[in-house]
Amino acid sequence: MARYHIETYGCTSNRGESRAIESALRDAGHYRVEGPEEADVAIMNTCTVVEKTERNMLRRAKELESETADLIITGCMALAQGEEFREEEVDAQILHWDDVPSAVTNGECPTPGPGTEPVLDGVVGILPIARGCMSNCSYCITKFATGRVDSPSVEENVEKARALVHAGAKEIRITGQDTGVYGWDEGDRKLPELLERICSEIDGDFRVRLGMANPGGIHGIHEELADVFDRHEKLYNFIHLPVQSGSDAVLEEMRRQHRVAKFLEVVETFDRELDYWTLSTDFIVGFPSETEADHEQSMALFREVRPEKVNVTRFSKRPGTDAAEMKGLGGTVKKERSKAMSELKMDVVAEAYEAMVGETHRVMAVEEGTGDSVKCRDEAYRQIIVRNASERGVEPGDFLDVEVTSHQTVYAFGDPVRAAPEP
Repeated sequence: MARYHIETYGCTSNRGESRAIESALRDAGHYRVEGPEEADVAIMNTCTVVEKTERNMLRRAKELESETADLIITGCMALAQGEEFREEEVDAQILHWDDVPSAVTNGECPTPGPGTEPVLDGVVGILPIARGCMSNCSYCITKFATGRVDSPSVEENVEKARALVHAGAKEIRITGQDTGVYGWDEGDRKLPELLERICSEIDGDFRVRLGMANPGGIHGIHEELADVFDRHEKLYNFIHLPVQSGSDAVLEEMRRQHRVAKFLEVVETFDRELDYWTLSTDFIVGFPSETEADHEQSMALFREVRPEKVNVTRFSKRPGTDAAEMKGLGGTVKKERSKAMSELKMDVVAEAYEAMVGETHRVMAVEEGTGDSVKCRDEAYRQIIVRNASERGVEPGDFLDVEVTSHQTVYAFGDPVRAAPEP
């Protein structure tokens, strides 16, 4: 669990984004400290209005860089003028608001609050299906907080999902430290059965997003799982499969329960079964034992699978973990490797969203965005922003068809497609 410090500059929208970031961090077991000196990571949510503001942002970024172990910069200036920070050689990750919580976790499993009770937030229902995991990763401190996997029954989780839908949920986010090992403690991995029953037994128009599933946990049920995805429209065609490295040697030092071949088998199965889907994955850059050759293997794997959503995290030591005792790489090496992979990420993700321009997709409006906009998700959980939402009569919970008109690297813009009037 990380100690974080967050600073927000600019308008009400930025403050709203910071609240969303903090909510996700608290849900993952991280906690806020008042100053950057006490923090494992500092988050700077930036503004860009006039040149003076930009100079102030650059000055403060340099200060934070020297005051904390890791710095993440997000917000308007980061997204519109990220090159300014790079030109000033600010050692920071430049991320979209939505990617900040995952980056803070340092590749660790998510850590929800005590218990496995569902939560309704707007039209989004959060359903933790189990607590704990079956892994023993050398860099992860989460396992000390959660222990081994403890899975409520399929029947109990189906009833919780039904209650969320009846309470108004239009999107159910299935979460856990490792959803792929759900039921392992009972002697059988039950994730395909759970998803099948939620989609087939609960009435209503809603969507289901599956949360993180480690390759080692999901391998062995991946073919059955891909079949469930293929048969149910309610399931977003999206899977978060954190590989962490393209090097088997590094994966062994990380004590991950998979090797690259297993990861690729899962990806190839979903490629075969689904025409349109999103692969989300994570890479840890600069693990203590990572050589230049190991890093190149990660880059090669990235180019091969071309994930549409990626979390790139620079390794940082977590006290009490075995990896914290390893001799680390220098900050410059980690920075250079992180920069190279982050640049590749932007190219690959932009390519995926650019290919969507001109297409029409069925989306669900999930939450309000900045200004008068609504964030929507399509069949593969890719984000499409509808602007001027109020005048178009679009609000969270609506289902609609949109034509993708443009993109901005990690998301697209779309216009509602109105049905032709009857003659």
